[in-house]
Amino acid sequence: MSQQTVLVIDDERDIRELLTITLGRMDLKVDAVGTVAEARAALAEHTYDLCFTDMRLPDGSGQELIELIAEKYADTPVAMITAYGNVDAAVTALKAGAFDFVSKPVDIQMLRRMVRTALKLAEEKRSGAGAGAAATGSGSRLIGDSTTMQQVRSTIGKLARNQAPVYIAGESGVGKELVARLIHELGPRSTGPFVPVNCGAIPSELMESEFFGHRKGSFTGAVADKEGLFQAAHGGTLFLDEVAELPLHMQVKLLRAIQEKAVRPIGAREEVAVDVRILSATHKNLAALVDQGQFRQDLFYRINVIELRVPPLRERRGDVSLLADFVLKQLANKSGGTPVRLLPEARQALESYEFPGNVRELENILERAVAMCDGDRIDVSDLMLPQRQPRPGAEAAPSMHGHHAGMGGGHAAPPSAGQPAHPPSGEVPLDDYISNLERTAIMKALEESRYNKTAAARKLGITFRALRYKLKKLGID
Repeated sequence: MSQQTVLVIDDERDIRELLTITLGRMDLKVDAVGTVAEARAALAEHTYDLCFTDMRLPDGSGQELIELIAEKYADTPVAMITAYGNVDAAVTALKAGAFDFVSKPVDIQMLRRMVRTALKLAEEKRSGAGAGAAATGSGSRLIGDSTTMQQVRSTIGKLARNQAPVYIAGESGVGKELVARLIHELGPRSTGPFVPVNCGAIPSELMESEFFGHRKGSFTGAVADKEGLFQAAHGGTLFLDEVAELPLHMQVKLLRAIQEKAVRPIGAREEVAVDVRILSATHKNLAALVDQGQFRQDLFYRINVIELRVPPLRERRGDVSLLADFVLKQLANKSGGTPVRLLPEARQALESYEFPGNVRELENILERAVAMCDGDRIDVSDLMLPQRQPRPGAEAAPSMHGHHAGMGGGHAAPPSAGQPAHPPSGEVPLDDYISNLERTAIMKALEESRYNKTAAARKLGITFRALRYKLKKLGID
C-alpha cells in the first residue's frame, strides 16, 4: 500500500515544520508550501489524502483553497488552521466544505486524532463505503418513501462525511435523535461513543459538573472525580437535544468548550483536550430566541453551521402506512408474537389524522391499540384517536394516556364520552388523574380476584393482554 500524503499550506515556517515533523512521525509523506499559488500547483500535480491550510496567506486566503478543493478534489478532506479563538473563520471554513479546523497554537494530540479521523474519511469516500452505508443504514431505520424523506436520507449521508456541527430542526416526536444517531453511525466516528444529553433535564446548578466533570473535593458532595459528558463523548459525538433550554451562563461555557476543543473540570487547574463532534436539536425556533436575546448569537452560529430540517408527519402522509407496519412488526418482535394487522378503516383513519405528536405519537397509539384490541386485528375504535384534533403546527403532542379514561372495556371512549374531561379540583394534571382512576380500579379488581390476573381482567371487562399492558404502564407489580 502506498504511503499516504498530506499537503500543508501555511506561510509560517514554524507551523510548516511542526506539522511536517508531527505527520512524518505518523508515517505520512508531507508536502509543505507557503502560498495559494504553490498550493494550486501542488493540487494539480498530486493526489492528497488530506490538506491543512492557514486562513491568511500572502497571495490570497485559505477560504478560496477550501472552496477549490471542495469543488475539484472532493475526495480530499481539508482542515483550516485558524488563529486562537477565531470562531468566525472556523464557521466560514466549515460552511465552505472544510472537514474540521485546528487552532494555533496547535495541540499535537488533538492534531493526531483529527488526522486519523480525516484519513479514515478519505478512505471511505474513495471506496464508496460511506455512501453505501448511508443508503442501507438509514434506509432500514428512517422509514419513508416520500420525496422529503428521500432528501433527508441523502442529506444524512452527506453530513456523515464531514465533521461540521449540525443543527437538527423539527417538531417534537419527528425523530431528531434518530437522525443524529445515523449521522454518527455512518461517519468516521462510528466506532466512538454517541452521547445524547437532554439539556432541559439537567438542573441549572449541576450543568457545569455534568458537561465538564469535577475533581474530588471541589464542592460539597464531590466525593470522587467525575467525568463530564464532553469527556464521555471523546472520539465520538455529543448530541445536545433541546439545546434551547440551556441557561445563558452555560451557553457561554459551552461556546468556549466547542471553540477551544477543551474543557476545565470544576476544581481542576488545567484544561482537558476533548475531540467531539457536536450535533444539536430543538423543537423551538432557535433563530427567534436569538432575536429575543434568550440564546447567544455566537453560539447559534457555532452549532448551526449546517441545518437539517426533519419534516413533521403531516407533511409526509404517504409514509404513515409504512411507518405503522414497521412499528407493528417491532412490537410483535418485542413480544415474540405475530404482527397485529390494521383493518382498512383503521389504516385510513391513521392516514387522515394530523399527528401533532408526529412519529412518537403514532408509536404510542399503535402500542396502546395492540394491547387493547381483540384478536389480531386493529379496528378504528382500537386506535382511540381524539375526536378533536389540535390546530396544525401545535407544539405539544397530546399524551397517549389522555385520550381514554377509566376501565370501561376493550374499546374505551374518549374523555368526552362520559368520563370527566378534567379533575374536579383542577389541581391534578389530567394524565395523572386518569392514571389514578385506573390504578384504583385495577387494584380493587386484583384484590377481589385474589390477584388472579385473568379473573381481574374479566371483572374489569378488558382482555388479559390489555390488563398486562396497563400493569406495566402504571408500574404495578
